Amino acid sequence: MKTSSERILTTHTGSLPRPESLLPAGGDPTALLSADSDALRRAVAETVRHQRDAGVDVVNDGEVSKVSYATYVTTRLAGFGEATDGLDHLAIRDMVEFPSFLARSFGQASSGLGSVPACVGPVAYADPSQVERDIANLQASTEGSGATEVFMSAASPGVIAVFQPNRHYKTEEDYIWALADAMKTEYDLIHRAGLLLQLDCPDLAMDFHLRAHEGGKEGFVRGLSQRVEALNHATRDIPPDRLRMHVCWGNYEGPHHYDIPLADIIHEVLKARPMAISFEAANPRHEHEYTLFEDVKLPADKVLMPGVIDSTTNYVEHPELVAQRLERYARLIGQDRLMAGTDCGFATFASMLTVDPAITWTKLGAMAEGARIATDRLRS
Repeated sequence: MKTSSERILTTHTGSLPRPESLLPAGGDPTALLSADSDALRRAVAETVRHQRDAGVDVVNDGEVSKVSYATYVTTRLAGFGEATDGLDHLAIRDMVEFPSFLARSFGQASSGLGSVPACVGPVAYADPSQVERDIANLQASTEGSGATEVFMSAASPGVIAVFQPNRHYKTEEDYIWALADAMKTEYDLIHRAGLLLQLDCPDLAMDFHLRAHEGGKEGFVRGLSQRVEALNHATRDIPPDRLRMHVCWGNYEGPHHYDIPLADIIHEVLKARPMAISFEAANPRHEHEYTLFEDVKLPADKVLMPGVIDSTTNYVEHPELVAQRLERYARLIGQDRLMAGTDCGFATFASMLTVDPAITWTKLGAMAEGARIATDRLRS
C-alpha cells in the first residue's frame, strides 16, 4: 500500500453512484444482475474517470456491478435461499424510537432492497466468474489512468451474517467462520490480481444498534474478537500492507444516538490484519472522536483513512473544513500515516442515492482540494 510523506493522498470508501445507463427507468437495482458485459465495462470506465477528474488518488470500480455492498455475495455463494423481507429482520434501534422518521427514511431502502436471501445450507464459493469479471473491468479501466493505486471492495464475513440471516448453522459463530472460509476465494483472487483488497466491516460498529446482543455493550465488544479472528483467518495469505478495512455505524441520516463509541471498539479493530482503517469522522455524531488518538497509540504498521466528507448530506464541504479535519489527524499520527477518505459509500444500495450523483463528484473534488490545502499548511 502506497503512502506519502510528501502529500496527503485521497481515496473513498467504495460505492459510488451507478451510471444511469446501467439502470432502467425506475432505478431497479436488480437490473445490475443482468447488465451486459459491454455496459458494465463502460460503467466502470466512466466511474474511474469521474474519480480521477475529481482528484481522487486511490480509486476503485465504484462497486457498479453490485446491488449492494453486503448482499451481492448471494449470487456468488452457495447456501442461500428462502428470501426474507428486506431489512425487516433488523431492529435499527435509533430509528425505531422515531417511527414516522423511520417510515419516511427507510421506505426507499425497503423497496430498493426487496428481499434478502437467508442462509439455508452449507456456504461455499460457487461462482468466481463475477469477481473475475469485475477485476478485469477495473484493471482495463485504470490502466494509464494515473491513479496512485487501485482497490476493490469485498464484504466481510461479519457483515454478510448481519444482512443474510442464519437459518442453517447451529450458532452465528459457526456461520461466520463458514463465511470466512468461503469468502477467502474472493479475497485471494482480488489480491492475486495486484489490487488492494478492502474488507467492508461495518458490522464491527453498526451491528451494536441493529440487533440485540446478549450482555449488552460488554457482550457485543467481547464478540468482536471472534469476528476479527475470522477476518484474519480469511486473509491469512494476504500481506497486511495489501489490505484495508472500513468500519462504520450505518450509512444513513438518522439520530445515531445509540451508536457505540469508537473508543469502545478501537482496540478490537486494531487487532485486525489490514494496514489501513477507514472510518466515519466527518458526520455530527463521530467527528469529535479524533481526540481518541491523543490517548490510543496507533500501531506503527497502521494507517488511518478518516472520513472527511459526509456521505449522507448534499452539502459540499468547504475545502478549508476538509483541511482542518485532516490537520487534526496529521498532528496526532503524522501526515505519512494519513489518507483522506469519506465517511461511507455514496450508493451502498444501488437504488439509494441520498446524495445527488453530480454532487458526489463535487464533494470528492472538495476533498482533494482540502487535502492539498492541508498538505501545504503542514509543510510550513
